[in-house]
Order: sequence, then structure tokens, then C-alpha cells
Amino acid sequence: MTTTKKLLVARAIFPDIVEALRLSAGVAEVADNPTDEVWSRDALLGRLDGCDGLFCTGSERIDAALLDACPALKAVSTMSVGTNHIDVDACSARGVLVANTPDVLTDTTADLAFALLLACARRVGEGERYLREGRWTKWHYDQLMGADVHGATLGILGMGRIGQAVARRGALGFGMRVIYHNRSRLPAEQEAPLGARWVEKAALLAEADHLVLVLPYSAATHHAIGAAELAQMKPGATLVNIARGGIVDDAALARSLAEGRIGAAGIDVFEGEPHVTPALLAAPNAVLTPHIGSASMKTRRAMAQLAADNLLAALGLGDGRHLPAIVNPQAARR
Repeated sequence: MTTTKKLLVARAIFPDIVEALRLSAGVAEVADNPTDEVWSRDALLGRLDGCDGLFCTGSERIDAALLDACPALKAVSTMSVGTNHIDVDACSARGVLVANTPDVLTDTTADLAFALLLACARRVGEGERYLREGRWTKWHYDQLMGADVHGATLGILGMGRIGQAVARRGALGFGMRVIYHNRSRLPAEQEAPLGARWVEKAALLAEADHLVLVLPYSAATHHAIGAAELAQMKPGATLVNIARGGIVDDAALARSLAEGRIGAAGIDVFEGEPHVTPALLAAPNAVLTPHIGSASMKTRRAMAQLAADNLLAALGLGDGRHLPAIVNPQAARR
């Protein structure tokens, strides 16, 4: 006999997906957050008490202390690929399964990377402000001249699913020369269709006309791009960060932009977001977006549905056909 489960959905998601969770066999109760309040730590703890499963996002911090305070918790499913807001080791030690949403957002996020890259290279943000402010009074030969994307060198730091999708867009869509740096080189059969070439990080910084960051955040990648790395970049190059806040030293980036050391930056993720370093806000050659890499209707629905399916499957519920995207399968053996 299936024991009924109590679930908590920590942020507002599509109402029909919440309702489907409520109607799932084996679910006794689903508490949700339709007002989308970002709960304090104490508020989250109070609501999570006695729950078997948690549907969360990147705004909820799941650590050892929280797990110890909520011993009934058996599964945490996050509506994100990244799990840096979850202490996965602490979850594994307590037999709590962690699930995420890989694959479904790959192409949508790669699309935004290219939107930012093009906007930076062709000075779209500056041009729009120039027009809206009424400063456009005539054509001039050097007005808002930017950099070409077609035929340029595309550098990618982090060559996982999204990095490879960015590489395909650059190589096949814009005829770009693709270089990348990753902890390990891709197999030749993955490199060949893109003409992608693995290089050392120093060479990546020095050679890329447009550098896209697509690496996961961890203690090892904190400030992977700081003042020293920015100084190694090709003068006038563009930098795009669609990965995670903290990978770039935002204060150092703002200084590099102000000094004209690099040409422009397109940033979708920030240190301490939703706070943004004031100097970045003031930089005319920065294109800034509010963490919308996966923000298309189709993709956000797919992420929410996958996170819900993952949660049910991790708790032994659902139709049994869905294979959850479990980050720590070893926890199931505890």
C-alpha cells in the first residue's frame, strides 16, 4: 500500500501543474505559494515541516541544518539545471534524493547567449537608447560602429550541453571559428561537426573575439573571470555570461568596461542577484537581462513539468514510466 505524501511547492509555478500534483495518486496534500513570496529561512522551515517532498527553485537554500530540521523530507526537486543552492552531499548523507531539469532548457538558453552576443557586438542596447533619447539626427559613417560576428572567433568556457549548442549556432549559423576550454576535451566525433578546437584557458582569453561563459558554479569556478583574466582578453572583445552569478567578478568587469579594456558585456546572471553592481548598471556598453536564459513559455513549462515529474518519481509515485533526473542516485541506496 502506498503511503500518502505531503509536498511543498516553494515558488509560484503554472497552476495546472500544481493541480496535477494534487491529483496524483499517493499525494495527500500539496502546499503551494501562489503569491510567489520569497520566503525567509524561518518561513520555509515552518512550511516544510512534515513534508516528504520539496519543489524548489534557485531562491531556496537547502543545507544540512535545514535537512536536520525537516527529517521527513525524502526528495528535493529543483526547477533548474544548477544545484549550487542545494548541499547535495548533505542530502546524500541523509538519503534525500535531489533532482534537476537538464536538457529541456539547452537550446533556449543558447538562443539567449547569441541574443546577448549580437546585442553586444552590434551595440544594440546603446543604439536603442540613442534613438529613444532623441539623439539620432543624421547618418554618420562611424555612428555606433560595432564588431562583426560572422567569421569571428567564438570562445566558449565550459563545453557541456549548452556550450555545444552555442558552438553549433556560431559555427553553422555564423561561420565562426570555435575554440573552447573545458576540464576535459570533447571526443573527436563531437568536435568535428563544429570544427571546435580545445585550447588552454590563457589561449581562449587571448584569441576569442566573443567569449561565452557556460560553466557550472562551484567554489572552484568562483571568479573564474576576474581582473587578471579580463586583462588577458583581446582588446575590444565581448564577454557573455549566461552561466551563474559569481563566475565573473562583476566589480572587475565594470572597471574593465569603463576603461575600454573589453568592448562590451552581455550579462544574464549576477553576483548576489537580484542585486546588480551599480557600476554595471551605469555601463553603457553592458547589455543586462534579469536571469531569463530559459524564459520561453515552452521551456519554462517543460522545466516545471519535469521538476514535478521528478518529485513524484523520486517519492515512488507517478505512473512509473518517467525516469527522474536524479543528481545523487546513491542516496536511494541509504
